[in-house]
Amino acid sequence: MTSLSIAYNSASFSRSASKLSNCPEDDGIEIAFAGRSNAGKSSAINSITNNKKLARTSKTPGRTQLINFFDLSTQGVRLVDLPGYGYAKVSLALKSEWGKHLDDYLRNRESLSALVLIMDIRKPLTDFDNMMLDWSDQCELPTVILLTKSDKMKYGPSKQVYFQVKKALEEHSSLVDVILFSSLKKSGVDEVRTQLTEIVQEKMGI
Repeated sequence: MTSLSIAYNSASFSRSASKLSNCPEDDGIEIAFAGRSNAGKSSAINSITNNKKLARTSKTPGRTQLINFFDLSTQGVRLVDLPGYGYAKVSLALKSEWGKHLDDYLRNRESLSALVLIMDIRKPLTDFDNMMLDWSDQCELPTVILLTKSDKMKYGPSKQVYFQVKKALEEHSSLVDVILFSSLKKSGVDEVRTQLTEIVQEKMGI
């Protein structure tokens, strides 16, 4: 069997889109990253790609208001940074507008092939997380959960949360894996890369 090697370090910014019609051509394979604001989504993307400046990080939650696309050197494979959920300090009208375009992308993007759902290990399985998991189940979209900021907890308690999340999601057919992750310590990076590569290989029929 032919194996596929993906150079995650090769990720480069492609474009930002405010709505589906502004997105790149709907072909290839896209892996989307979603999560509540301040859950560590941008930092996780930067760690996985080994590029501190790739995805914008901010001390103000909810700064990612656009859908951001990053190309990998593997032909047709892209990482997608979705708008963070829970935009503090913005108008309800703006929240509604971003939510509409995010929903449009999730429901209608043919090249969307996998979801990486970011959860702060100290606040896992929020209403938003459960909504996204229910949606990925309905769409049969392979989903990897990253329990970020695991460095904020001692090893024992963090493993306890890990097992609690896995137990709570036993019935979710779309769930591929739950991974303890820390952008600060770079823990979990290899595991995420391995899982995403396997998903891409399966999508390509390799």
